Amino acid sequence: MTAENFTDAELRQAMHRVRTEVDKAVVGQAGTVTGLLVSLLARGHVLLEGVPGVAKTLVVRSFARALGLDTKRVQFTPDLMPGDVTGSLVYDARTGEFDFRAGPVFTNILLADEINRTPPKTQAALLEAMEERQVSADGMSRALPDPFLVAATQNPIEHEGTYSLPEAQLDRFLMKLVVGMPERDAEVAVLRKHASGFSPRELTGVEAAVTAEEIRAAQASAARVEVTDDVLGYVVDLARATRQSPSVELGASPRASTGLLAAAKAWAWLNASSAVTPDHVQTMLVPVWRHRLQLRPDAQMEGVSADAVLTSVVQQTRVPI
Repeated sequence: MTAENFTDAELRQAMHRVRTEVDKAVVGQAGTVTGLLVSLLARGHVLLEGVPGVAKTLVVRSFARALGLDTKRVQFTPDLMPGDVTGSLVYDARTGEFDFRAGPVFTNILLADEINRTPPKTQAALLEAMEERQVSADGMSRALPDPFLVAATQNPIEHEGTYSLPEAQLDRFLMKLVVGMPERDAEVAVLRKHASGFSPRELTGVEAAVTAEEIRAAQASAARVEVTDDVLGYVVDLARATRQSPSVELGASPRASTGLLAAAKAWAWLNASSAVTPDHVQTMLVPVWRHRLQLRPDAQMEGVSADAVLTSVVQQTRVPI
């Protein structure tokens, strides 16, 4: 079926089915699942940060299974090499030539587990794949499957054995989602699931809820959501406000603005809105920009966070009527 064979209502219902399937395995992470859906619709990538044991990997694995797409997982370690991710040239003794052996990045959903436990050289191997959806080797560019999404997990950078992601790498992620500790009721529900025999390793109860054609159609539909000049100006004003903040050394870039717009359009589409409103922009602002701001050292020493700066920027920027 082509995109024209699906209605927006049918596609939104398909996205709702994805949520329902993920909920069979994951408890208390509705915001994280929503962020993954928005990023998928906006053709972006997601960075999930949280301490070990808060189900970051389980969320991504369940999400990928509910999408029914090809998925590969890479455990990032200090000795991981770039070719272990993108692929490498291998000598074939029978032909006397070098053949390209595709790496795990050639998939629809790449789970980059604990991405900040590998050195920057290997992290950078994903830059071309994330931005251009291709891998270049031996003078040739090889296209990645469509859809393609990198969902990376990381531990907070103050944890031992972690490397800060380079700014260029961080900027390739559409969103950074902070996965916190569950509320008491949610944690009780987690224990109840495990007590009843749930196995996070098998995920036997999670089934594919959409097709690749439906995902591509939903992405195209979300991209068509209207946006007025007033809302475009609002996004620019927010970006300029971050650059002028006394706590910020490096504010939101034009790439950050285009990312915010794409996420706001996806969020508007999910909520059955025909046009992007300032409310949609404000909802997406923190997850899309929190990892793109570079705070001044004195602000960091005073305990100022990027989230706090962005909240202040929203409060102080005029909203178009």
